[in-house]
Amino acid sequence: MDSLVNYWWVLILVFFVFSSWVTVNQGYIYVITLFGKYRRILPPGLNFKIPWLEQVSKRISIQNRSVELEFQAVTADQANVYFKSMLLYAVQNADEETIKRVAFKFISDKDLMQALTRTIEGSIRSFVATKKQAEILGLRKEIVEFVKDQIDHSLEEWGYHLMDLQINDITFDQAIIDSMSKVVASNNLKAAAENEGQALLITKTKAAEAEGNAIKISAEAEREAARLRGQGVALFREEVAKGMSEAAEQMKKANLDTNVILFSMWTEALKNFAEVGKGNVIFLDGSAQGMDATMKQIQALMLKQS
Repeated sequence: MDSLVNYWWVLILVFFVFSSWVTVNQGYIYVITLFGKYRRILPPGLNFKIPWLEQVSKRISIQNRSVELEFQAVTADQANVYFKSMLLYAVQNADEETIKRVAFKFISDKDLMQALTRTIEGSIRSFVATKKQAEILGLRKEIVEFVKDQIDHSLEEWGYHLMDLQINDITFDQAIIDSMSKVVASNNLKAAAENEGQALLITKTKAAEAEGNAIKISAEAEREAARLRGQGVALFREEVAKGMSEAAEQMKKANLDTNVILFSMWTEALKNFAEVGKGNVIFLDGSAQGMDATMKQIQALMLKQS
């Protein structure tokens, strides 16, 4: 009988010893309660607890957690916006006070997630409600910063820290998407028309400049040609005058009448009129008085040129 009692005492002792040790996995912290009241925390590794009296109330993971969120918001101009986001959060630290807040602020992780997601959705909705539909796509970064500022304090009170919030997708109703596509297409057409108009203006401007330069060059060439023709006529007259002067000097030395030169010019003119006149009628005064008057005019012209 005594041996049987001793056997049972040995079994009880063995059970007591083995149930007194608790292994806590890496990345977790256990919360110990005594008769339902918080007692202490157990860090990762092998830990001792009083059998039957101390209980493992919560197993708190201090690793990073992520959750995907999908929700809807309404802009200031009454457009529906649909968000898909990813939330990354974790327990702030392994301090005892932080673990106590994490363990006893919410009944379960489900309640925590519900509060967390609703808080984030409410923050985003309040921000979107102040913006117009056309502004939302360009405010992704501002939305994230606004949400972080809004919920960081609440998460700290719960013992958590928001590590990252990513808005992966922002969409609108199909009607709004179609209208946005039309706006983009019309803006592209407008830009193309403006570019085409500028190109046409540049083309016409260059053509006008080229035409103006051509006219300027042509005018300068014509002016230079006229100047050269004038110089040629002046040189011709100068050479004729020199020739006639030399001829007159020679005739004076030979005691001949210089009027013979004028008479020769007169007859040469008549001959030229007859050869190249091309049927035009030219009236010349062939009388002695007319010839005398013509000779005097030629003499006066010769004196003026000399």
